[in-house]
Amino acid sequence: MGRYEDYLRWLYKSGRPNRFARLQNRATAAVYLAGIWPRRVAALDVRERKSGRLISIPVVIATCDGDRYLVSMLGQDVNWVRNVRAADGDAVLRHGRRETVRLIEVPNDEKPAILRRYLDVAPGARPHVPVGRRAPREAFEQVAPRMPVRQPGSGRFGARTRISLSSAARAGR
Repeated sequence: MGRYEDYLRWLYKSGRPNRFARLQNRATAAVYLAGIWPRRVAALDVRERKSGRLISIPVVIATCDGDRYLVSMLGQDVNWVRNVRAADGDAVLRHGRRETVRLIEVPNDEKPAILRRYLDVAPGARPHVPVGRRAPREAFEQVAPRMPVRQPGSGRFGARTRISLSSAARAGR
């Protein structure tokens, strides 16, 4: 393992960002929301589930088959995932402009291709995800239940409708 990967693991050694990582995340979120960085990154604004204050975190947006997805590189037990669940998926993505979205959980059977694409576009996440980006699909299927993947849809119901329709189409309905 290289020094850079060791550094990335150190930032989140306890499964949560350390003090330096929190500072770095605030600065990165500010750059992302200004729209300065590539299109695949943004700032995610969500209400904190306990205090109700608005928090911003930097996120990488993975695009797979023309749809956008957010992945939690640290798994289920992180604040932004819990905050999104408590907010019933309501959030704002900012990358130069403000986009109100409903983040909908993606079913486990749809996650493997998305997780692979995420690891392609988010090299900083690779040390935290327990599968290599070139691993076979079966390896991604095994970790999929532990990796939250959310799809942003417009407004309150956009993504929910698309996912239910795509699931129904695959089921032959």
